[in-house]
Amino acid sequence: MKYSFSILLAIPLFITSCAVQNKNTESHDYEVKLDTLTFFDQSRNRKIPVAFYEPKTDKKISNQQIIIFNHGYGFNKGGDYFVYSYLTEKLASKGYFTVSIQHELTTDNPLPTEGNLQLVRRPFWQSGSDNILFVLHELKKVKPELDYKHLTLIGHSNGGDMAALFGNQHPNLVYKLITMDNRRMLLPRTSVPKIYTLRSNDYPADEGVLPNEAEQKKYSITIQSTSINHGHMDNKGSDEEKKILNDFVLKYLSEQ
Repeated sequence: MKYSFSILLAIPLFITSCAVQNKNTESHDYEVKLDTLTFFDQSRNRKIPVAFYEPKTDKKISNQQIIIFNHGYGFNKGGDYFVYSYLTEKLASKGYFTVSIQHELTTDNPLPTEGNLQLVRRPFWQSGSDNILFVLHELKKVKPELDYKHLTLIGHSNGGDMAALFGNQHPNLVYKLITMDNRRMLLPRTSVPKIYTLRSNDYPADEGVLPNEAEQKKYSITIQSTSINHGHMDNKGSDEEKKILNDFVLKYLSEQ
């Protein structure tokens, strides 16, 4: 990944790079390259660490689609944008330019656990939505060749709530929204973006978060139950659980 000198002056960032071999690589999969970078949003005085997972190839991938992934709550310890690599690496191995954002910083306040969580957590989701928008704008400067008309957002748990809020606020920027057991933020009731949600077997969503049957039918929204625990939707899941989640996500991405 190359950046011009003018971009480096405008956006303080730190880059490391390595190649990652997908453990589940099939004969037609790409090897995966991982870049890490830190953007700085001057308007909010905020660092935004990101990881880029991309296919390692010398050949241009025409109309390469972009996926932005949003992690679940990690108690502000950092490094959470790496703990879904089973999915982010798989997506990159299939040709998608996959961005994973570190939303929580060690200096952030902890996520509230008491009160009306749909209200008291809203500022945290808004911060996540603002992070997504900033990263998207900066990517358009340095990677203008990507297919931004077909942006997919994916998020687990609290990251799914952030993605859902972004989908509600910026529906014109999102092609598909896939949440993995978001529990608090209401999913958009819309046909565009296309909405999918994978549900755990142990944590229910708050009332009103998921569309009812009439809304599902009206907007062609997919609600998929799984046998997977909420806490096993990251790298802690078994190989079988990871395969189930990967297969569902790849299926949704392939649908027109």
